[in-house]
Amino acid sequence: MTDDKKITGDLPEPVVRKPRINASLVWLVPVIAALVGLSLVIHAWSAAGPTISISFQSAEGLDPGKTVVKYKNVVIGKVSTVRLSEDRSHVVAKVALEKSARSFATADSRFWVVRPRIGLGGVSGIDTLLSGAFIGADVGQSQEPKDDFVGLETPPTVTHGAPGKTFDLHADDLGSLDIGSPIYFRRIQVGRVSSYHLNEDGKGVTLQIFIDAPNDKYVTTSSRFWNASGVDVSIGADGLKVNTQSLATVLAGGVAFQDPPGPHDATQAQENDAFTLFNDKGTAMAPPDGEPRYIRMRFNQSLRGLAVDAPVEFLGVPFGRVVSINLDFDEKTQTFPTIVGAVVYPDRLGKAHDKLVALAKARGDDEQMSQMMGRLVERGLRAQARSGNLLTGQLYIAMDFLPKAPKVEFDGRSKPLEIPTAPGDFDKIQQQIADIVGKLQKVPFDSIGNNLNDTLAELHKTLQQVNGSVLPEVKTTLQGAQKTLGNANNAFAPDSPLQQNLGGSLQELQRAARSLRVLTDYLGDHPDALLRGRRADDKPLQAPPPPPPQDAPSQGSKP
Repeated sequence: MTDDKKITGDLPEPVVRKPRINASLVWLVPVIAALVGLSLVIHAWSAAGPTISISFQSAEGLDPGKTVVKYKNVVIGKVSTVRLSEDRSHVVAKVALEKSARSFATADSRFWVVRPRIGLGGVSGIDTLLSGAFIGADVGQSQEPKDDFVGLETPPTVTHGAPGKTFDLHADDLGSLDIGSPIYFRRIQVGRVSSYHLNEDGKGVTLQIFIDAPNDKYVTTSSRFWNASGVDVSIGADGLKVNTQSLATVLAGGVAFQDPPGPHDATQAQENDAFTLFNDKGTAMAPPDGEPRYIRMRFNQSLRGLAVDAPVEFLGVPFGRVVSINLDFDEKTQTFPTIVGAVVYPDRLGKAHDKLVALAKARGDDEQMSQMMGRLVERGLRAQARSGNLLTGQLYIAMDFLPKAPKVEFDGRSKPLEIPTAPGDFDKIQQQIADIVGKLQKVPFDSIGNNLNDTLAELHKTLQQVNGSVLPEVKTTLQGAQKTLGNANNAFAPDSPLQQNLGGSLQELQRAARSLRVLTDYLGDHPDALLRGRRADDKPLQAPPPPPPQDAPSQGSKP
């Protein structure tokens, strides 16, 4: 221990010294660069917008790092990457939006690729031929955030915020309509078809149309819409008529609308109001059909030419249409009658239907339709299949009153109502022609022909005999008659002896007639001459002396 103390005492005490900072100025450059980079990163992070994913069917026109996203031709983002989906059914494009475009990452935003397109509605995207394709964007009013979108394959026809109104049209089928098909009002385009979808029950199609402002005010609660596609050709009393909205509707289809004529409700329609899309203008402008009724008719004749949807008319007024044609078998008559089903609309009769309903209510009839039909059947109402077109042979059902129709039993309680029928006029003509043909077939034309041939043969023989023997004799007789007539003409000539003798005889007869007239005159004055004879002629009386002249002097007078 003593040695340890000695060693410790001999050692020097340590001196603690503080080191001096001797940093070089060269390190300031990377530090400043790191600070600048950090500031840039912070600035980029603070200025960066959301990143969204948009799926498309193909990557045509999409170039990572080059393809931009535009809204109203303003760049709001850029495509960063494009990759194939896991199931290889589509592609997914990652898009980095700017901070100012954060509102586009919402639920109702829409994106599509703008590229050159040529269609029936026109040409679009021509500017992309030089600048390249880009992604178009449309933003709505939703505040719900969303970062995964399904891109549209075609640009939307209506953008959010466009002035106008949207309406729904219900139709049986789409026909030739498509997205972008024009909407016309008085042959002026005022809107377009924006979308369509199949109804949930699968029994129809609903089209969504957009009417631009200020023309949306012309859509009222009474407006009627009809399919104006194609060309409407009709032949009537005024001749051939061709009607179409425009050439675009012939190629791409279109819809037209108008208010019905006469008094109607002119209240403006509200957003998303629903209307019915009719097949043509005539059907659209027709009065409301009202409640449909089903009737049935039994025809004991061929109905070739009658088809489903054939019209049913009541005294010439469109009353309904044929919905079914079925064949039946009658065991009693061993025939095959045809059962025709039809849907009729009594409200189409207008005031006539209203008066019949009022009369039925006044009588206290519960079943108004059956009671009305029963009374009309009693007055001779019958259904007939008549020819609507002689060229095509198409038939239609006509309900008319036949005063001479035989009485039939009508069961107004049957469901559905069965309207009695009568043969059509054309069928009657065919039956009459068939009867005439049957009678003509019974005529023995063969026997008549054989007898006629025998008669013609006998007549030929007779003519030969006449030409061989009778005609020469007739010719000789005529020659003799001609000679006789020549002699007679010579005998009656003015200088012939016969003519002279005849003249003398006539003079003698004239003198005898004159003497006979004198005798009759004498006997008329002296009838006693027949007994006493003719008396002697009386002496002629002396004529008295002429009277003296007036201016001669009398005797004894002196001059």
